[in-house]
Amino acid sequence: MTVRNGQGQQGVGRNRPGGSAVPLSEAYDTALLDLDGVVYAGGVAVPHAVEALGVARAGGMRLAYVTNNALRTPDAVADHLTELGVPSEAGDVITSAQAVARLIADDVPPGSRVLVVGGEGLRVALRERGLVPVDSAEDEPVAVVQGYGGPDMPWGRFAEAGYAVARGVPWYASNTDLTIPGARGIGPGNGAAVEVVRIATGGRVEPRVAGKPLPPMHRETVLRTGARRPLVVGDRLDTDIEGAFNGGVDSLLVLTGVTDVAQLLRAVPEHRPTYVDADLRGLLVGQPEVVADADGGFVCGDWRASVREGELVLEGEDGSAAPVAGAAGGGAGAMDAVRALCGAAWSAADAVDGGVPEAGKALARLGL
Repeated sequence: MTVRNGQGQQGVGRNRPGGSAVPLSEAYDTALLDLDGVVYAGGVAVPHAVEALGVARAGGMRLAYVTNNALRTPDAVADHLTELGVPSEAGDVITSAQAVARLIADDVPPGSRVLVVGGEGLRVALRERGLVPVDSAEDEPVAVVQGYGGPDMPWGRFAEAGYAVARGVPWYASNTDLTIPGARGIGPGNGAAVEVVRIATGGRVEPRVAGKPLPPMHRETVLRTGARRPLVVGDRLDTDIEGAFNGGVDSLLVLTGVTDVAQLLRAVPEHRPTYVDADLRGLLVGQPEVVADADGGFVCGDWRASVREGELVLEGEDGSAAPVAGAAGGGAGAMDAVRALCGAAWSAADAVDGGVPEAGKALARLGL
């Protein structure tokens, strides 16, 4: 389908990426941008991110940064973005620390003690809600909360959380992302830390989780931004894209972070983005339509994708061997091929007796 007014196929599982007749920065009033793997990785700006965001802002799009990373305060995140060349204020940043602090504050009296396993961002968010961060299970906390604490988090912090949870203290987590992208690669995220406490307590209880893709984070974002036609922009299917699906809003997946094309082709309905592009330059352009043809294939640009004998087949629109426009460089031709492959793969998986088709040869042709 083609989107013309920022109101796409919200909250509905799709069998192909959507199209937009106008640049996404014009179709939507607010971009709700993930940070790690989208704007920066390991503190370094993702290629093309700074320039693309500057153009989108100059064109009238509001930029809000919505992150499951609870380590830093909104002020610190805004300062970092500004240093990278993306002018920002604390009010532009919404974190899972803020969402989980609101969740806890709704459950406990003001002034309650909360055992914190995480960074300064989590402590500041709790204080904003009138709660008192503490460090030990012996401080009589009424809740335990975990948020990403960075690679130097002391092991003893997990022990304190385990002691309190084992005693029946309610347990909360800012998010459960198992991994987090960094400058040197993919590292363990807060979800891995949550698993440590879960194992230590015998797996008998589950934390209440606030971050993407769950409703508390969406509620926090809406309350703080007031967006009317938002577009979620992220790199993770199981947080950013599923969160958009759960919230009934459109989404753009960028391939600069955790998700690769092979994972995208295997996406279940709630993990399928409205749009897909190589990087944040996708905000500045319209998105091509993916069209189903009479023979069961899907066409986008010069590419046609179909499934034959359980395998994805990629060819030129007319059945010829279409030229590849440099997938590694994010060429438009390569992205059209990816979009066509999504249509073929998702439709095949949705069939009554369908399964995920083999994608190896098609991806090899694109150099992926």
